[in-house]
Amino acid sequence: MEILFVTTELAPYIKVGGLADVSAALPKTLRASGHKITIVMPHFAAFDDAGLLMARRLTSLRISLGSKSYDVTVFDGRLSSQVDLVLLDAADLFDRQGVYGERGDDYADNAVRFAVLSRAAAELVKQREDARSPFDIVHLNDWPSALVAKYMKDLRLRTPSLLTIHNVAHQGVFPKDVLPALGFSPSDFTLDGIEFYGSLNFLKQGILSADAVTTVSPTYAREIQTEQGGERLDGVLRARGHIVGILNGVDYGVWNPATDSGLVARFDAEDAANKARCKGALQKEVGLALDANAPLIASVGRIALQKGTDLVAEALPRILRGSDTQIVIAGDGDPVLIEKLAGAVGKNRGRAVFVRAASEALVHRIFAAADIALVPSRFEPCGLVQMYAQRYGAPPVAHATGGLVDTIVDCDAKLETGTGFLFDDATAESLLSATSRAVAAWQSPAWPALRRRVMRLDRGWERAARQYEMAYKTVVRS
Repeated sequence: MEILFVTTELAPYIKVGGLADVSAALPKTLRASGHKITIVMPHFAAFDDAGLLMARRLTSLRISLGSKSYDVTVFDGRLSSQVDLVLLDAADLFDRQGVYGERGDDYADNAVRFAVLSRAAAELVKQREDARSPFDIVHLNDWPSALVAKYMKDLRLRTPSLLTIHNVAHQGVFPKDVLPALGFSPSDFTLDGIEFYGSLNFLKQGILSADAVTTVSPTYAREIQTEQGGERLDGVLRARGHIVGILNGVDYGVWNPATDSGLVARFDAEDAANKARCKGALQKEVGLALDANAPLIASVGRIALQKGTDLVAEALPRILRGSDTQIVIAGDGDPVLIEKLAGAVGKNRGRAVFVRAASEALVHRIFAAADIALVPSRFEPCGLVQMYAQRYGAPPVAHATGGLVDTIVDCDAKLETGTGFLFDDATAESLLSATSRAVAAWQSPAWPALRRRVMRLDRGWERAARQYEMAYKTVVRS
């Protein structure tokens, strides 16, 4: 099949969240399975900074949205995975420091920015149809590219589309007065269209316009169709029906302690002795006491209420109280939560460390060193942190929600079964209780067997790629 994959993030070039890892790994795996994949995304400055070679097309795309026209420059290139890359550039829209905003604030013109991206992507699909060499399907990702499906229908294109919801909490909601700038008419502003409680909702329009909708884990597919988990789109999703949950995977070409060149020593499930060397090296690097007998806990990820960062900050003093436990926290995000977290760490200096905006290489070293990983997300569509931690031999302590339920089996008291430690309520007390259970288990003679079990888990992208293939073929046939 020939697949057009529209996204706004791509590891290692442009990364805000897990979408970047998915956008790199899924197309690569599909390409290895024999499909032809073309990724389309904005031409962010980071591509030039990385030295990625791109060829500029002689003819630009000229698109009209409402009363305004845009000349979109098209660049062609190819990634090392042999996936084709098309970058779209429009004056003053994408050449910025951030992807969606800066310093915690969204760009004021995001509605227009991502409408231009979506309309230009639809025009690329039209060009291929006019040339009688159409794509088999267009795969859209989250709200920034959701309008592609709407524009394709407005252009009366026959190529089908599939929309993946990576996080229903991010919907692209904008004021009603932006409607003309998107090229929409007043007739589009209806309950059965882009209207959403008096505003515009890009994700809602994509859900209604796409030929199929998927999300990133089976449990999350059920959760977003409930009032508690649907972020006010549950009714739209229930009416849409048949939301397929396909669990994300891990790119073992990137996340593998047996081949990770950034580690001081490599190890695998069968011989994890060098994990102790990685632990000592990290303790020295971040300023923790060199102590092989201290359980090292890691918390890695975006600093946000969704990720339960406040729970970590609240529980941290009690996690460290009365034991030799150490904790390293890495991430960036909400300034208020960062201040709260930094305050908690500051009161436990020497046994707790906070690394803001950690490099990707340091994140790998943290997972390689960690004995236990904390994943206390209030909700989690899929989650990649827990799977990375498992691969590097750090069983996760996680809130029983979304994809965390689909990737972690709670350990029994004897550690004979299970791949992590789950807790039911998103509270600091529940996090503390589960963490205490994990620390006690770390001291058990059965811990090496548990570590071996989680490292042996097969979370590669091959299974997910086959499920996407089936979803694509179902849409194409229908």
